[in-house]
Amino acid sequence: MKLRLLFALLVFQLSFAQQRTCGMEAKMQEIMANPVLKQQYLDQQAKFEVELQKLELNANKNANSTSSTNTTIVIPVAVHFPSVSTTASATLKTCLRALAQSQINTLNADYNALNTDLANWDADAPFYPMVTSVGNLDVQFVLATQNHPASSGIAAGTVAVTFGTDFLSNADSDTTWAGYLNLVCRNAGSGILGYSPLGGSPSAGNTVVISKTSFGSNAGCTGYVPGAPYDLGRTLTHELGHYFNLDHTFNGCGTNCSTSGDKVCDTPAVSAATYSCPVAGDVGGCVAGENALTMNYMDYVDDACMYMFTLGQANRMKAYYNSIVSQFTTTALANTTFLEANLNIYPNPNKGSFTLQFKEVTSSYSVEVFDVTGQTVYENNFAQNTNPVQVITLPNAAAGVYFVNIKSDKGLVTKKLVIQ
Repeated sequence: MKLRLLFALLVFQLSFAQQRTCGMEAKMQEIMANPVLKQQYLDQQAKFEVELQKLELNANKNANSTSSTNTTIVIPVAVHFPSVSTTASATLKTCLRALAQSQINTLNADYNALNTDLANWDADAPFYPMVTSVGNLDVQFVLATQNHPASSGIAAGTVAVTFGTDFLSNADSDTTWAGYLNLVCRNAGSGILGYSPLGGSPSAGNTVVISKTSFGSNAGCTGYVPGAPYDLGRTLTHELGHYFNLDHTFNGCGTNCSTSGDKVCDTPAVSAATYSCPVAGDVGGCVAGENALTMNYMDYVDDACMYMFTLGQANRMKAYYNSIVSQFTTTALANTTFLEANLNIYPNPNKGSFTLQFKEVTSSYSVEVFDVTGQTVYENNFAQNTNPVQVITLPNAAAGVYFVNIKSDKGLVTKKLVIQ
């Protein structure tokens, strides 16, 4: 009997330990307990509310228009590994830079509604009639490559990934990196996968913290291995939602969707988080007949079972971005204008083979192709080129959406690629 009880207790503890946990609420309690930080937070929220009203007004005016004036949001990112020694091996540092890029790739897929598991929405949508459209932020997260802080010691052209020099002593902000979207990979706290303030500040050097076991989506590196069921990079998708002012979808019931719960009217009001991998429509909401949007990135389900934002959430994030856009540095990213104007990729769509054609010879450049899960499927460096044309063939590439990073001394550009 005692052995059975001990076994049952062990199973319960293991299952509990595997539940998603987020430290956003604790972080906000800390902020609101500090009069200075509280006032800064309230001031920023007031700016956000103004931008949200503008966005909603413009949306109403353009409701009958088929054209869009939206431009892609480009955000400079820096990734920090404070517990990795500056004297760590070049092999480990190279691996961690690749891990950081895999996480960026996941963000770009998830925030642009390009993730392959979004296809599940076709079958799940009938359970959620209030969700008229999935959310697409139209954003490009890019690891910064230029004009790094002088104290970082990172050479121009090298991605902004630091080791053991910034965000030390568990700091949640570092003004050295003001103007960037900062991601810090470290132990986030007992049982916590990650956290962010509800509404981050680039000018304050705020960070989004992600644990060592839930950062990235590839095989990982020594000491930084994503662990199931949080090994698809979705913890950062969730926490970054907080940074852009999204609350949990399970933030309680209320009578006014604009002022209660998560303040998003196309996410059903829910009073409690959902864990593991429920079937669509199996969890009820606050209102009779409504179901919890469990596959939403702002719930607590496993990585493999969250796959979408709503249109209302995307609009809320756009409004918050508009309120902080002036806080982002404008000099940290390579010049994409040159490559955009001088590079053509064709055919697109294709069957797994495509051509890069430069208008003028580019003697040295690198090419990386990755899928919507962040996995690199092709990588090569081309040096001492005399031909402006280069054919790229992807071996055994499945049909779907991919991204191509082309980097040269002229800049960095990312293109979407469709394989049929």
